[in-house]
Amino acid sequence: MLLQRLFHVAKSSRISQKVLHKTNHSVYKVNNIRVVRRLTWVTVPFISLRVSGFGINTDKQDNTAEIQIIEREALLNKADALFDQGNYKEIYDILSNHKDSKDIEILWRLCRAIYKISKTASDVEARKLVYEGYNLICIALDIQEDHYAVHKWMAIFLDSKGTLEGTKALMSELPNIKQHLLSVLQKASVLNPADATTFYMLGCWCYEISNLTWYQRKIASVIFGEPPTSTFEEALMYYEHAEKVDPNFYSHNLLMLGKTYLKLKCNEDAIKYLQKVIEFPAGNDDDQKAKQEAQKILNNIRL
Repeated sequence: MLLQRLFHVAKSSRISQKVLHKTNHSVYKVNNIRVVRRLTWVTVPFISLRVSGFGINTDKQDNTAEIQIIEREALLNKADALFDQGNYKEIYDILSNHKDSKDIEILWRLCRAIYKISKTASDVEARKLVYEGYNLICIALDIQEDHYAVHKWMAIFLDSKGTLEGTKALMSELPNIKQHLLSVLQKASVLNPADATTFYMLGCWCYEISNLTWYQRKIASVIFGEPPTSTFEEALMYYEHAEKVDPNFYSHNLLMLGKTYLKLKCNEDAIKYLQKVIEFPAGNDDDQKAKQEAQKILNNIRL
């Protein structure tokens, strides 16, 4: 999968806190009720939800609107907390009940959970989940075409769907994937200037385009006439910028810096970053895979 590796960044709760569901907190009062509210990327239309299990007294009819707001925030906060804990199936069960609400914040979080579940599902189930997530994120994009997280997850599902449908289908989606990533950056310039993971994603896009095999380029030429182009220098620029805005934020960004420097015949710089991967404190299997790959590359360099 062309971009599959880069989206494992979502497994790190530290990164997901920063990027995938960026929030802040504010305290306010509604009819003398003190509420701690997580501010989402954008303001969305009020959606009336009935959520049970959060200790909210829904019998007070005079506070119905305020209770609905509190319930919605409780639902989103619960989904984010479960994501940090890796309880993706529970998120799916909770949010699926509200997928018809047309609430953008619910939809992209549901898509995020679907993607994570698909990574460990059987081939048949994973295919079903990918198409379910793709259809939902298309609905989300129709509702609000300028939402940061929607563009990010659209890029992810375009890659996943294209991979399922074959090399030709994936190649045809490459420009769309990049455009959605650039849309993320455009929003990030206002909402989150230090979005390291999107720079990392773009670095991976440029690296993979630069690293296409001859037959992949031939397929791309048939599809586009002139296939997408990039360079390892461009990939390096994105990886370095990601590291600049958030040093050591992700083991795979360090790994890709090492691999890109190798492509550019800068072995000394490559070894420096590969060694950083070896020394990176592994927090999950994704980090362990990066460390193993870095060690293998270092062993080959030193032969």
